[in-house]
Amino acid sequence: MRLNSKITLFFLAISAALIAVLVAISLYAFRSFSIATATEHIRTAAEIVRVHLTEAMITGVIDQRQQFLKRLTEVQGLKSAYVIRSPLVDQQFGKVSRGEVPPDDIELQVLQDGKPQFRVIENGDDLIFRGTIPYVANARGMPNCLQCHQVRDGDVLGAVTMTMSIAPLRQQAILTVAGIVGAVTLFVLLLFVLLRHLLRPISDTANAVEAVVHQAIEGNFKGQVNKQTEDEIGQIATDMNRLLEFLDKGLNRIGRDVAQLTGRAPKPGENLLSATIDMVEGLTKASHFKQAIEEDEAKIEIYQRLATTFQDEFRLNEFSIYEVASNKNEMSTIIVDGTLNAPCRWCNPQILDRPETCRARRTGHLVDGIVQPDICYAFNQSAQGEERGYLCFPIIQSGVVGSVVQLVVRDEDKERIQAALPYIQVYLREAAPVLEARRLMETLKESTLRDPMTGLNNRRFLEEYVETLVANVRRKRSHLAILMLDLDYFKMVNDTYGHDAGDSVLKAISQVMKQSVRASDMVIRYGGEEFLIVLQDSCGDHAFQVAENIRQTVEKLRINVGGTVLQKTISIGLADYPDDSDTFWQTVKFADVALYRAKESGRNRVVRFDPEMWTDKHEY
Repeated sequence: MRLNSKITLFFLAISAALIAVLVAISLYAFRSFSIATATEHIRTAAEIVRVHLTEAMITGVIDQRQQFLKRLTEVQGLKSAYVIRSPLVDQQFGKVSRGEVPPDDIELQVLQDGKPQFRVIENGDDLIFRGTIPYVANARGMPNCLQCHQVRDGDVLGAVTMTMSIAPLRQQAILTVAGIVGAVTLFVLLLFVLLRHLLRPISDTANAVEAVVHQAIEGNFKGQVNKQTEDEIGQIATDMNRLLEFLDKGLNRIGRDVAQLTGRAPKPGENLLSATIDMVEGLTKASHFKQAIEEDEAKIEIYQRLATTFQDEFRLNEFSIYEVASNKNEMSTIIVDGTLNAPCRWCNPQILDRPETCRARRTGHLVDGIVQPDICYAFNQSAQGEERGYLCFPIIQSGVVGSVVQLVVRDEDKERIQAALPYIQVYLREAAPVLEARRLMETLKESTLRDPMTGLNNRRFLEEYVETLVANVRRKRSHLAILMLDLDYFKMVNDTYGHDAGDSVLKAISQVMKQSVRASDMVIRYGGEEFLIVLQDSCGDHAFQVAENIRQTVEKLRINVGGTVLQKTISIGLADYPDDSDTFWQTVKFADVALYRAKESGRNRVVRFDPEMWTDKHEY
């Protein structure tokens, strides 16, 4: 209900109640006044009758009282008057049958208790007021009642009953009340007009405020409130206009700034407030995401968090995350549809071996397969089963594409994902520098753990990895075969042919060792021309056979160095963990002891550690 309607109804209700109360009070007052006036009138007439009757008794003309009563009724307002004698008077003077009116119940009650009775009686259109006044004997005055009547003081001698019409008084009261009501009504109407005039600026301002607030909720802050007065209402209108102007400028400025961060500009006719809130919420979530990934330790954790974001925030379950190798010659799948290291599903697997066939990897630009479904030939249409679109985002790291995120979108989700595209790009933009930092850290760490010349892991790598290695052996209750290898007479190569020739020999021997063991085994350049091989889940004859195979392969190897063919041999010491020792490094020492025995025994051989070889009782 509008404010004007509420004020009008409230005022009318108050006015009606006020008039009703006024009418009720006025009518009650006039009725009380009329009854009081009629009562005094009848009391006065009754006293006149009493005085006349007393004089008539003294003068002996009491039998003419009816004529007097008849003449008395000619007084204006009186309709009837008659006297009722009490039984005490009848006992003294005898009953008078002529002209007497038998008493009714009211008169009998008055004769009995000596108290006057008054009644208002409706008689058709007339309103009659009846009063019955008792005459009580008393010894006061001259003459007093007891001089003539043989009664006691206080006995009732009789009563007079009179009636009079009070209809004129009622009519006058009604006319008077009508006049009062009319005057009050006129006053109320004048007051209502004045009040409406005074309240109109308030209601108009309230309606205008309501309208502009509704527009503001819809995102339109251009509305203005018309200032009608110079009082507080006018100040409200002025302040409201200033507030709307401030909000309009502020939200437009915030919207432009946020749009630059998200790449999402408000659409024409879009609710500016809702759009700004939506963009700020998106940036807040992206900020929390960035804070979380900055605390993640490895790249895979960042990729997993990205996958969780796609699933929870954007309700996507079909996507792929690829990583480009450091050499840029190959790609690998990191996560496919939320599963780690799953095979390539949504693209032709050739992109893994030939990354240039991936359009996002090759161009470094967003590939929008929703707008242009056939833009990328590598997208695997046969994997869909139903029509789908795709979006491929390159993640730039150090100026090149380091990763590719592919989102596969169903038809019913295309519009929603297109609308969320700016926020997806914000997440990827936040992830890019963190992924780059983690990749650089991993590259740096790898460079410190790998021998740059041979490409083998170095001794530091073994020192960092040994606890994990030993824990796995203990958990699986398996064995490790430790091979300590050393090239025979390697110093002669450096002295005779130079260090470049020596480096070539080391590289060739490293390749032999890597090709002679499994991928799960570890080949480590331990120092100089000395190498260490850890064969996992291997011991005894099998380990000895692997070592012998390496020795024979090295012996047969021909290395061409500057037109000269070199042929080298290698000596190998073998020890078993935990059979030879329950300490890993002690086992390495035992393998070194076996290697020393192989050198002493003529080189180019494999020697298995025997406890008799250990003469130094101090642990390594």
